[in-house]
Amino acid sequence: MDSKKTTVCEVLFCLALLAVFLPIKVYPLVFLLASLFFFWDTPKLLRSFWALFLVIFTGYAALIFLVDLPADRIEMTNFLKLPINFTFLYAAVGWLAQRDNSKLLHWVDITLHIALGLTLAQLLIYHEAAAFQWINGSPSSAKGSALYKPSLYFWGLADKNMFGARIALLGFAYVLLPVVRVRAIVWWRIALVLALAWLSLSRTPMVALFIGVFSLLWVSFNMRWRIVLGVIVAAALPFVAQKVIRIDTITASNDGMGVRLVYWKAFFAHFKEISPLGNGFMSGRDFLGQHAAFYHGEPHIHDTFMSCYLDFGIIGFLSYVLFLFYFYRFCLQKQANRVFWWVAGIPLLAIMMILYSGYDNDIILYLVLVFLLGSAHPIDFKQLKWRAA
Repeated sequence: MDSKKTTVCEVLFCLALLAVFLPIKVYPLVFLLASLFFFWDTPKLLRSFWALFLVIFTGYAALIFLVDLPADRIEMTNFLKLPINFTFLYAAVGWLAQRDNSKLLHWVDITLHIALGLTLAQLLIYHEAAAFQWINGSPSSAKGSALYKPSLYFWGLADKNMFGARIALLGFAYVLLPVVRVRAIVWWRIALVLALAWLSLSRTPMVALFIGVFSLLWVSFNMRWRIVLGVIVAAALPFVAQKVIRIDTITASNDGMGVRLVYWKAFFAHFKEISPLGNGFMSGRDFLGQHAAFYHGEPHIHDTFMSCYLDFGIIGFLSYVLFLFYFYRFCLQKQANRVFWWVAGIPLLAIMMILYSGYDNDIILYLVLVFLLGSAHPIDFKQLKWRAA
């Protein structure tokens, strides 16, 4: 019976990774079902400071939400993501922390093969419909977003930046899997996820993956190869600035980064007008509409930590930051892979600084995957092998 129960849990864990890619939003049900089975298969509930601060954040967010119930169904749906995603995080990490995950690592590897393979198919279908005119990169954020035709959407997300961020996070976990399983850096995996990021036409995954891959290679290389890596990065900077970051138009009003800069400027310029208790759930729309030099209708401010403060004030901001800090400490206690935790954490922090609300399922899945990988066994990056395939 225990063996069957464990198998069901492992299947549900892998299904949760795939469910977030489906256009029909079934992932909340999968997350809830998986959480119930994780609790059932966990001998002892997890007790940790990170879970405490997660409860504080969730409880305060619920209080803010209930005090001013929104009439908008979209806001109601978005709020439900918060308790569902955080319950899945707590249940999954508690389950993973008390078992041998060697078999699960193998199944997760296969699952990510499937997820990224279908991602490649989805992106190629988009590009084929556009006659591959943007295969060498998009000249603007607007043209990149125009690639995502709703009628062609069957996998991932219909939003360019959110889909790109998912590619970056799950793609980097895919790169880290052989580092943990076979103690090797596999070059074709790096090439694949970078190609997917490029095809997404979003800067977000490219920048996050560049940072992540650079960090991974840096800690693995000796001094001689670090010098070579530094030279390659320096030589690539002009290309990255022009083709990836699009530095010439970065402050334009129709550029995604230009929009972010305007929103962040409004946040700091009108910081004193934000209530220390928070302006309310998904209050970014009203705040930006009133204070930003221009506003394109987004419900958030394109920064996880700014969004937490804007919506939930000092209590929400501090509880969320402390949740992340103590989650990192918990990971260190489980396995003292300090270098691994930093290498895995930097791309996530980079994306959180320009995207997300703090409780999106991509963040939750990445934290769970990183814990699964980093807690497996000690990793000596200097002893990693190099494989082309």
